[in-house]
Amino acid sequence: DNKSMAQKLSPEASSAKKKRDLEAAKSPLRKKRKRENQVARRAYKKRGFSLKNRDVHHAPDGSLVLVSVNKNRGNYGKGTKSEG
Repeated sequence: DNKSMAQKLSPEASSAKKKRDLEAAKSPLRKKRKRENQVARRAYKKRGFSLKNRDVHHAPDGSLVLVSVNKNRGNYGKGTKSEG
């Protein structure tokens, strides 16, 4: 855990968030996307791409592209609160 970046939540809120996050990560869609991303990432690596600070991202058209970790995990400036 990176404590300097962590949200300051009460123990109850932290526990509830942990539960929600785990549920979201285990959803069929998230599992499918993770599986696809892992395959794509290995393929990029095999072809010699530098994956330092890069994530495989599901673009709106369904294609997989390499994007910066910063952009991808911050949902392009929109945050992840309303992510569906």
